[in-house]
Amino acid sequence: MKLFHKTLIGLASLATLGSCTSEFEDINTNPNLIGEEDASAKYFLTELMVRPYIPARYAYWRANLIHTDRYAGHFTFGHSVSWWSDELGYSYNGAYTDAAWDHYNGQLSTLKQLIDFTKPGGAFENELTYSVVMILKSHYYQLFTDTFGQIPYSDLFKEGVTLPKFDSQKDIYKGIIADLDAAMATIGDNTTTGDALENLGDNDLIYGGDLQKWKRFANTLKLKMAMRALGADGDDFAQGAINEALAAPLLDEGESALIEKDLEISQWAYSTYGDVWYNFGGGSDWTVGRELVNYLRDNNDPRLDKYVKPSLGGEFTLNRPAADEDQEGYDLFPKRTAFIKSIFDEAGAEYTWDDQGDKILITMPEETNYIGQPVRLSGQMSSLAQFGFFARPSELVISQKNAGGEATPETIILSAESFFLQAEAIVKGMATGDATSMYQMGIKEAMRVWGVDDGSIDAFLSTESMAMLDGTKEENLEKIAIQRWIASYTDGYEAWAIVRDTGYPSSLAEGVSDYDIYGPGNITAGGYPQRLRYGSGLQTSNPDNYQAAVASQGPDLQETKLWWAK
Repeated sequence: MKLFHKTLIGLASLATLGSCTSEFEDINTNPNLIGEEDASAKYFLTELMVRPYIPARYAYWRANLIHTDRYAGHFTFGHSVSWWSDELGYSYNGAYTDAAWDHYNGQLSTLKQLIDFTKPGGAFENELTYSVVMILKSHYYQLFTDTFGQIPYSDLFKEGVTLPKFDSQKDIYKGIIADLDAAMATIGDNTTTGDALENLGDNDLIYGGDLQKWKRFANTLKLKMAMRALGADGDDFAQGAINEALAAPLLDEGESALIEKDLEISQWAYSTYGDVWYNFGGGSDWTVGRELVNYLRDNNDPRLDKYVKPSLGGEFTLNRPAADEDQEGYDLFPKRTAFIKSIFDEAGAEYTWDDQGDKILITMPEETNYIGQPVRLSGQMSSLAQFGFFARPSELVISQKNAGGEATPETIILSAESFFLQAEAIVKGMATGDATSMYQMGIKEAMRVWGVDDGSIDAFLSTESMAMLDGTKEENLEKIAIQRWIASYTDGYEAWAIVRDTGYPSSLAEGVSDYDIYGPGNITAGGYPQRLRYGSGLQTSNPDNYQAAVASQGPDLQETKLWWAK
């Protein structure tokens, strides 16, 4: 992705332009800058399409990688060369959690400017562009509220309100769906936002200015949120919204909302996984989680090589601690190493195991085994959980900038999601049709995003049990949830929400209990994390409304369930 020069200048100038076009005169002497004759909202809209999904390095590392990707069970720390225990993120650290709050809260000024620019009476008034802005706002708030729960919503941007109240998730969801309905109604049959400078065109990095795709995006988001809200305490809108969404067009084949990763712009501005992998040092490297690798490997999923690289392998020595130096480590060495061996066997790995009492010698062929690392290992397990044992993220995931490689795009919403949600609705009796056909279309669309060829996809769909909805109602719902979770690889926010909403994969949702092996962090009884804590500054910057939110929602802890969580 290369953003146009004028786009970048527009983004940098956003704060000073306000809503008055006359201020363009001050910068018009530079021919590279935007002048009144070519000013357009499209140069500013790009920022709202990029920044929430491709954050700067700080948020990409501390919010995405340390928290949501790991809560999703996709990535793991805590191995032998990791700087961090796999309890990091499960044990609260305000410096890390604040990165997520600051990232989302930091988008508000851009959002307000775009709303003011494009609304009636704005400098770039255009009801169709305004509708796209409101759709993006809706998705932004869905991510924001599903991360923290109650957040400021209805009071934001109100004249004179400096300390906004926190709204309930129910009210936020209803407000978002109302905005989506209004945007879809305004778009109607229109296909573009206008001609010439009014046309979003290539500055729309997601759909190239195609309004009908934006309309289907909005309806798919509406369906997802309504399905998530269905059955939550006090829900009085979800079923109606589901019925409406299913009766209207949803994202179809080849319509995934994606943004190509930028492998050239500075990592400090637009980051990628590769920035952490290659620039932080070996201690920042991570492995891929056990559940994900197991589902891919055990079901002959052709995404396996797209998602992960096999274990490094090699020769390893696991030393038993001396009893007089580490009594617990000495006593638990047999149990802990037996656990490691069971992970190898579960994966059908090739290895040798020579237990000599005070040490165990292990050999593994190089680049052969696909072994996922168990999630949330205790810090006491790190010397036994050798980095070379476990699968690593593929080069498509960790592609290095300015190295000529390829990278998977950032996911906004997958077209696969619309098919999976329709399959779920059919299985639950809320819609008619062929659930298996919808389910398989979802799998096909998800695989295509990762470059899997149609022959491999068709072979998987025709031979693997995982590709068939042939079980009980609950078994079929589990398969749909698992495929949504697999498809959300590298989109930790969504994958984490799927676990909290559906309870699958159940081995993640159940949390951990054996503290000889696993680390509970700060979460009571090793439970599954349900939300991130609010930014630490809120207690002093907006104390009354913060306290009201805590009183309504529950303690500001990771274990406090959100309104819709199962």
